[in-house]
Amino acid sequence: MKLGLVLSGGGMRGAAHIGAIKALEEHNLQPTHIAGTSAGAIVGALYAYGYSWEHILNFFKNIQILNIKNYALNKPGFIDTDKFYPNFKSYIKNDDFSFLKKQLSFTATNILDGNLVVFNKGELIKPILASAAIPGIFAPIKIGDSYYVDGGSLNNFPVELLQTTCDKIIGVYVNSFDVIEIDDLKHSYNVIERAFRLKSVHEDRVKFKDCDLIISPKELSKYGTFDKKHLNAIFNIGYAATTKALAVNNKLSTKTLND
Repeated sequence: MKLGLVLSGGGMRGAAHIGAIKALEEHNLQPTHIAGTSAGAIVGALYAYGYSWEHILNFFKNIQILNIKNYALNKPGFIDTDKFYPNFKSYIKNDDFSFLKKQLSFTATNILDGNLVVFNKGELIKPILASAAIPGIFAPIKIGDSYYVDGGSLNNFPVELLQTTCDKIIGVYVNSFDVIEIDDLKHSYNVIERAFRLKSVHEDRVKFKDCDLIISPKELSKYGTFDKKHLNAIFNIGYAATTKALAVNNKLSTKTLND
């Protein structure tokens, strides 16, 4: 039985993906195929490489995004995305899809021609960086002769990548949102993030029906893209929501998958 796991983008809310993985493993559910974008690409790649949920959570806790040393000079973005390469290389020693233990596909956006690109072979780290490079905040990543930004710009929930290969699909979506007050928009990146999330949520929700199980915790709406202070809380929300969803969904029991 081929079990697919699709992981949305969402910045630090991606820690909920890690909680979901912990819950799936506790229910003896091992995804064979993973698709994602942005934060989902990061979590998916580390998981497919063989890291435990503990190691992936530590990666999120240790990475310093809004550090002055990462600010971009003479690049189209506030943050130099290339500077995060060493962070990933310390985890992904063999920088190639062929070393992954699970099938992985994720998306990035070619900022020059406007096309969505699927990465599933060859070099691994630069495509991950590209998939998570939120436009206007992170500088585009050069791969070959072109430049790439966040795959969520065009598709923040790429369930399509799993539909022809998987028997069952679990979706984890971390971009739920509520009505906010103007005081919540304290910085320019808050406005950019809010607009980005509004667009993607309306497009992505129609795909929920393509999943056999969807986990989309509403409690995540109060956490921002760069909210590192609450990583443990975000992780726990993902874990609790997945545990609850599995308890009421008998289509995804270990017995069902093995029938």
